[in-house]
Parts: sequence; C-alpha cells; structure tokens
Amino acid sequence: MRSMLFVPGDRPERFEKAQASGADAVILDLEDAVAADNRPAARREIERYLRSATRQVPLWVRINPVTTADALEDLVAVAAARPDGVMLPKVDHGAEVERADHWLEMLEVAHRIPAGSIRLIPMITETAKALLQMQSFARAPARVLAMTWGAEDLAVELGASGNRNESGEYQPTYQWASSLCQCAAAAAGVMAIDTVDTEIRDLSAMGARALRSRKAGYVGKLAIHPAQIAPLHEAFTPSAEEVAHAERIMTAFADAAGQGALRLDGKLIDRPHLLQAERTLAAAKAARR
Repeated sequence: MRSMLFVPGDRPERFEKAQASGADAVILDLEDAVAADNRPAARREIERYLRSATRQVPLWVRINPVTTADALEDLVAVAAARPDGVMLPKVDHGAEVERADHWLEMLEVAHRIPAGSIRLIPMITETAKALLQMQSFARAPARVLAMTWGAEDLAVELGASGNRNESGEYQPTYQWASSLCQCAAAAAGVMAIDTVDTEIRDLSAMGARALRSRKAGYVGKLAIHPAQIAPLHEAFTPSAEEVAHAERIMTAFADAAGQGALRLDGKLIDRPHLLQAERTLAAAKAARR
C-alpha cells in the first residue's frame, strides 16, 4: 500500500490504465471526482468493472460521506461486486465508521460474501468536527485496514486560501491534522496512509516530501496521477543502506540473546530500535512482493 491511485468513477476508459499504472491499489471514486448528476452512471460503471476486471491490484471504492443519502446508495450499488475495500470521506466521528461497518456487514450477508472481507479506510481529518473528536477513532472495527487524512477539504472548511507555505510544506494546522491521523491509527493498531500531494510536475520535490512522510511513520500515500507512482514507491521502499543497517541490528540482538541494550556503531540501541528494524525489513519484503 505504498500508493493508492484515485480514478474518477465516471471515467471508465481510465480504469484499466489505472490498474496498469504500477500503483499498489486503485480507488474508483464516487465522491469529489464525480458530479452529483453523474453518480448513478458512475455506480453502474464501477459495478461492471469490479465484476469483469482481472484484479492486478486491489480495487477500492471511495463512497460519499456516511452522513449523506448517496453513501448507502453507493454501497448497495457496488457491494455485490466485491470491492476489496471502501474509503470513507469526511468522517466526523468514529460512530460513522461503525455505521459503515454495520452496513457492510449486512451487505456481506445478503450477497454471501465472507464477513469482514470488504475492508475500510476512513479519512479522518477532513472536517473541523473530526479534529475535535479524534479519540473516537481509537477503537476501530476489525475491517478497518488503515486511516488516512485530507488537507484540501479541511482547508475549504476552515476558509483557508491555501494549506502550504512558500516552500511547499504544510502550514501548522495541517501538520497537526496529519499528526492526529497518525496517533489515531497507532491507537487503533492500523496503518497510517498519507494524504495526496497535488504536485504532478515537480516530482522530485513530491518524492522528497513522501520520503519525509515515511520517516515520520506513514506506510504509503494517496495519489492522483500515474506520474506520481514511481517516486512514491521509491520513497516508501527502504533503501539498501536502511535494509543493511536493520539486518545488522537484528544480527546484533540475535548474537546477544537476553540482553536488552547493546552498542552498535558507537550508539546505544534497545528494543525500540529492534522493532524499527523489523518494520524496515518487513516493508522491504512487501515492496519486493
């Protein structure tokens, strides 16, 4: 899940291209990328594609906010075709994640789909209410795979004319929202996936920001253009040097069984370093897969 590429649900000619982009997952969008009048047709196109596609990568669907009438219509339209997961936008409270979980539970029973097989990723910072209710996301239903956040819709809600400074970094409010997403995901025991970067020309700068995201704890990032996939994968794949260092840490602890703290390269390492080494090697293995 280093990259999850959005594609508008009313542009079926792009579905196959999105799968061939190299992204680790594709999100067929029924929300912001689709005008309200086009949603019925988009639902049909997505349902048709889910049934017929050779799934080279997981196919997700972003539905409309749970608080709208469109949300349940979206789920009813696509659930029988077994999307790999559903993304929930503009979630205000953890109770809305639970509501979507219950809807999916009933739809899985109705269509004889194994319970919990349609996963969930809520977008938990797109509204001011959510930022003030972040603790409600700490206990997530079992089908929640990860949590992600959004800066663009939050900026609109706050009345901001922009959310980045002159150097391209997020303003403090959005850094705070990002940190809250990571904390909520960690508390819930799920992955944290970073929000989209709207830059599609200066891919070097975008890749550098993505690398900082990985070092901050994110495991991947949402994408809006196929050109972003390669730099995202480079950023979210541990380097050869990182892998070698992680292997040395693992070896050091294996050779010093029973010791909780060791010296390596003139530095003291203990259990947190061991856990980080394990994560680095797991990420590298997943990337090779």
